[in-house]
Amino acid sequence: MRRRGFLGGAMALGAGPALARPAMAEPVMPEHEAPRPLLSPAFKDDAGRALTLSDFRGRTVLLNVWATWCVPCREEMPTLDRLERRLGGPGFKVLALSIDRAGVQAVRPFFAEIGIRNLDIYLADQARTMLAFGVIGLPTTILIDPAGREIARRVGPAEWDSPAAVSQFERLIAKGRSGQ
Repeated sequence: MRRRGFLGGAMALGAGPALARPAMAEPVMPEHEAPRPLLSPAFKDDAGRALTLSDFRGRTVLLNVWATWCVPCREEMPTLDRLERRLGGPGFKVLALSIDRAGVQAVRPFFAEIGIRNLDIYLADQARTMLAFGVIGLPTTILIDPAGREIARRVGPAEWDSPAAVSQFERLIAKGRSGQ
């Protein structure tokens, strides 16, 4: 079918206005209909202190699983840093979890190189982390409610400090505070 014929047929069926409208803006992270339980493998901070997600209970957490060798991860990291600067605090945390095998020796110089100032360094075992969080590609970002449940997930990079993303996170942080 020729393009002109298809569009003409669609217009005849009354689809013209629907096709002419701009697409509805989709959320940066597709949200689940209901919160999902989430495993929490152990990870470490840059001082070597053992942690789990339960150490962040009571906050909405944006968990980003990444590595320095992942080009899209490297490109989105400044947006995560700006998001932490803007929203980080008692109600929200960006937890950038590196699965680099070289650990802090790879992450610290990378953070310095690109000017990351607001994110803390967190490190995890690659295989254990990918299996526990169901990571199928990098970067994978999981939004976690204050009770430690997964409420949204995105595989692939994003502009985490975009107006649409900030608006979505502010709404979900407020929802988490109200206990809904």
